[in-house]
Amino acid sequence: MTRFLIAITLFIVGSISCNDSTKDMENNKEPVISTFYFIRHAEKDRTDPENKDPELNQDGLGRAIRWAEVFDPIVLDVIYSTNYERTSMTAAPTAIKKDIDVSYYDPTSLDIEAFKNDHEGLNILVVGHSNTTPKLVNKILGLEKYDSMDDDDNSSLYIVRFIDGVATDIRLNMD
Repeated sequence: MTRFLIAITLFIVGSISCNDSTKDMENNKEPVISTFYFIRHAEKDRTDPENKDPELNQDGLGRAIRWAEVFDPIVLDVIYSTNYERTSMTAAPTAIKKDIDVSYYDPTSLDIEAFKNDHEGLNILVVGHSNTTPKLVNKILGLEKYDSMDDDDNSSLYIVRFIDGVATDIRLNMD
């Protein structure tokens, strides 16, 4: 009978210890953090109003280089741009500095849930436009928080961070 009681005691203590260690493992689990950085393209060349795909002007080239400096201390895993000269040129200095190929996306056909899931745990830069950037931020947040950007706003940075699926966001101004 004594051996039986010892065996039962050891079984109960072992079960409790296993449950505690499982809880400890759950409590010590690293959170899954995904961070999305959204910017609009830098200043574009407006000398030809008929040009639907202008390059950046001198101010825009300078801003694109400053964006690369802003993102220099940040680990980026992926850089996205729409397939326009002004967005590609804005993304280029950061992509070169980080040695990351720019991937192109279409904001009108982007499956936002798949985009979030595909980039879980990563840091992503997305370069867009005044009318697409706030819309994408709103979609990724799942709420209508940000209005369209002013046409002269080339310095806003939206940061959306998911920690274990819970979103936080902020809009900063580089100038």
